[in-house]
Amino acid sequence: MSFVTTADGTRIFYKDWGPKDAKPIVFSHGWPLCADAWDGQMLFLLQSGFRVVAHDRRGHGRSDQPATGNDMDTYADDLAAVMDALDIKGAMLVGHSTGGGEVAHYIGRHGTKRVAKAVLIGAVPPVMVSTPEWPNGLDISVFDGIRKSVLDNRSNFYLELAVPFFGMNRPGVAVNEGLRLTFWNQGMMGGILGQYACVHEFSEVDYTEDLRKFDVPTLIIHGSDDQIVPIAHGGALSSKIVKGAVYKVYEGAPHGLAATHQDKLNADLLAFAKA
Repeated sequence: MSFVTTADGTRIFYKDWGPKDAKPIVFSHGWPLCADAWDGQMLFLLQSGFRVVAHDRRGHGRSDQPATGNDMDTYADDLAAVMDALDIKGAMLVGHSTGGGEVAHYIGRHGTKRVAKAVLIGAVPPVMVSTPEWPNGLDISVFDGIRKSVLDNRSNFYLELAVPFFGMNRPGVAVNEGLRLTFWNQGMMGGILGQYACVHEFSEVDYTEDLRKFDVPTLIIHGSDDQIVPIAHGGALSSKIVKGAVYKVYEGAPHGLAATHQDKLNADLLAFAKA
């Protein structure tokens, strides 16, 4: 397996597929998953002639599980370490959920010298919890409950969380055991310490100022039936903050739309990458 070692000695697992001279697309995954969450997009875009790269966030997937650095500043620096080590230039950064926060904070912290475009999908920015600037977010008790569930029995919690994540609790939607078990498996690949700490990073970190620093073409996609990151406090707000952003709403789509609406998302990513 391939790893980049960061400044604090943490090994970050990554996948790097395709010709090195092809246009690069770099993916950041959601919580509590890993780079495998992007398999459907990476294979499709590789077959479409792009170089595709995805890493496992520290504490998640196959990356190391350090007791330190489980915060968004370090996540963004880890992404920068991967980009620098692979000498990626002119990338389209794609972030889902927590990965959207990672993409936003990377741009806010490291700029766009290696970035040509950005895509936020069901992303947590500007902020999930209610704040004075954005008061219509979720109450902190929601995230305290998530932390308690991770601590008490994260294995069962991930099995249960996959149901609303993919919208399997909606009328007429069948439970897809393959998706549910893949979600559970990816979650259990990571470590409890890093995943517990990451709850704060996707819920209470405010990415508003990061979004205001975006200076590249940006596509924002959100499912109208997202039960994890409510659209009104996610994509709808971010699309107003990022100057010139293209905003697409997938009607009826859940949070895990990369799987449930794979063909539609793939087509939109391809079109935006080629634009």
